[in-house]
Amino acid sequence: MNNHFFDLIEHTNRSVFLTGRAGTGKTTFLNDFVKRTRKKHIVVAPTGIAAINAGGVTIHSMFGLPLRTFLPTTDRIDGSLANNIADLMPHFKYRKDKLKLLREVEILIIDEVSMLRADVLDMMDFSLRFIRRNNQRFGGVQMLFIGDLYQLPPVVRDEHILKLYYKSPFFFDSHAIKEIPLITIELTKVYRQSDEDFLEILNAIRDGDVANIDFEHLNERYDPDFDPGNESYVYLCSHNKMADEINQEKLAEIKVDPSTYEAKLFGEFKENQFPNEQFLELKVGAQIMFIRNDISPDKKYFNGKLGEISALDENEIRVILDGSEREIVVKREVWEQKKYFLDAEKNIKEEVLGSFEQFPIKLAWAVTIHKSQGLTFDKVIIDAGKSFTAGQVYVALSRCRTLEGIVLKSKITPEVIFKDNRILQFQGDTFANNHVETILNQEKYDYSIRKVLRTIDCMWLLQEVEDWNQLSVTTKSVDHLKTNQLYHQLKQDAANLGKIFEKLERVLFQKVANFINQKEEWSEIESKAKGAVNFFFTEVKDKIFSPLKDFYAEIKGSKGLKQYNEEFKRWLEDLEEYLNSLKEIHLLETKLLDEKNDKEINLKIAKVPSQVLTFQLFEQGKTIAEIALERGLVKETVIGHLAKFAEQGLLDISRVITSDKIKAFEEEFNKKPHETLTEWKNALPNDFEFNEIRILLNHYNYQKEKEK
Repeated sequence: MNNHFFDLIEHTNRSVFLTGRAGTGKTTFLNDFVKRTRKKHIVVAPTGIAAINAGGVTIHSMFGLPLRTFLPTTDRIDGSLANNIADLMPHFKYRKDKLKLLREVEILIIDEVSMLRADVLDMMDFSLRFIRRNNQRFGGVQMLFIGDLYQLPPVVRDEHILKLYYKSPFFFDSHAIKEIPLITIELTKVYRQSDEDFLEILNAIRDGDVANIDFEHLNERYDPDFDPGNESYVYLCSHNKMADEINQEKLAEIKVDPSTYEAKLFGEFKENQFPNEQFLELKVGAQIMFIRNDISPDKKYFNGKLGEISALDENEIRVILDGSEREIVVKREVWEQKKYFLDAEKNIKEEVLGSFEQFPIKLAWAVTIHKSQGLTFDKVIIDAGKSFTAGQVYVALSRCRTLEGIVLKSKITPEVIFKDNRILQFQGDTFANNHVETILNQEKYDYSIRKVLRTIDCMWLLQEVEDWNQLSVTTKSVDHLKTNQLYHQLKQDAANLGKIFEKLERVLFQKVANFINQKEEWSEIESKAKGAVNFFFTEVKDKIFSPLKDFYAEIKGSKGLKQYNEEFKRWLEDLEEYLNSLKEIHLLETKLLDEKNDKEINLKIAKVPSQVLTFQLFEQGKTIAEIALERGLVKETVIGHLAKFAEQGLLDISRVITSDKIKAFEEEFNKKPHETLTEWKNALPNDFEFNEIRILLNHYNYQKEKEK
């Protein structure tokens, strides 16, 4: 069934809410989808920790949204309470690279959607429509929402304000959602629990079905005086303070000196998104929990696995895993703070802004319900008192593999079980597990042909030819005889291609209609689409792109044509992008461009390397901050570019690094060479940054070689 779900999202434009009970593999599906999809995608989440764990970025950082409540109205409202539409618009002044990125996105994935407020989703909708100049909801972007609405709900500080315009704070009550044909698909196989009786109790609690909860059986686990002794139990608490107190008390009971491990921070990494303690205090004998899966082939531990510390060293920690005598060695791991960007071929890539390096463990005698979401334990102690909110009883109980592994410090009563009819109604109205195949068969053929046609569409060419001609006519220094001859030829070819495309569009839509009515084979449509892609690729390359590229090569660098050539080059790059997109287009799983076309063509217009552009601006006297702003780069990338020129002895290091730092480095360099950047960092004063060390090392290594 999961493959069907993948195909539905991949081969249609249908927006989907992917849900499932705790332990059904939602995170696994997300990771698998991101690896397999051909669609240009970004992953966002409502909170910093959720974003880091999902390998994405926060919604607020991606869209630059205000933190205040949003009300979807043009009516005047008190600005100290909320923003209206007029207040929101100034937040959409995005940099050019962000605009380009969000215009290229085909599917936007939002993880942990139970915590996403309806008004935040509406702000995203306004942003995408504005950026993409497309008044369809979400600017026409396909949306994939992932999460379990029965787990932790959105945090709402001003519920009375939100209620003025929203039925509930849940994402499905946003105004934008109501106008798209969203469907819910549910992962149903539970991998965490296998005990049918326990699953029945969990499902009834999740649904708020008090009548079908076997409270008697559940409360057999009630033991208010339970003492875990030497057994590895995790105390699940409703509040951070309670969890911290338990952990510190238990740590203090171990009468040995603690060791403190400070996280290593590089680049940009916000404190509120730290995935673990910055200062991790541990002792031999402490009960710990892994907060990450082991990414090595050994798979020694997983997120939520318990253990006991057996030895502490500066660079490694030894842990005996719970339930075995096995001792493993644990090293520091790296979490990355990312941003998305477009590369030269308009593919969406990730850039690492900063990293957080720390051991992937934390004290685990106690954990908050909030931080336990997504984890699996064998033994837990739960105090489901009055402080529990909607969803917390379910999250707490569903962390454990078995009912026998649970100890209740207080009885679970009907009063702490919440039923939310709004969630039941929404999921009932949109549930589509039984219709996935039908929807896929109805929509995938039309969607895949539209995608091919959207890629082939060359109707824009004629207008570009006219714009280029207008520019040529008004530019004095250009050869008007040559541009006029080229213009007439290009105009005729572009017009002919436009007519052929219009005919192709009609033919392909008719063929798809015939196929759906079983009057035509899909292979005939595939053959027609292949022929079309190869025809348009060859025609545009030979009749439009190549003549223009040849002419550009003649006049490149000519005096008095700087602005003309900049416009010209931009158009050539648009043509290059068009041809590259034809190289990549698939009809369902079939690539359409012939191999000979794919191999023969070299579309690249010689581009100045990125580091050279950085250095040119630096040589013009611009600061690192100014270069970063102008080029849309982060400061660390600019410094990395400059380090390459330090390697050649071309960089004036005094403009980048203070004289006292240069002096301190030079003394250390002459005294004792070090192998790694980390060794250099440890040997130098604390205020040295890694990028500064790299620049100085490159510079002085060059000087040393020069002296030989």
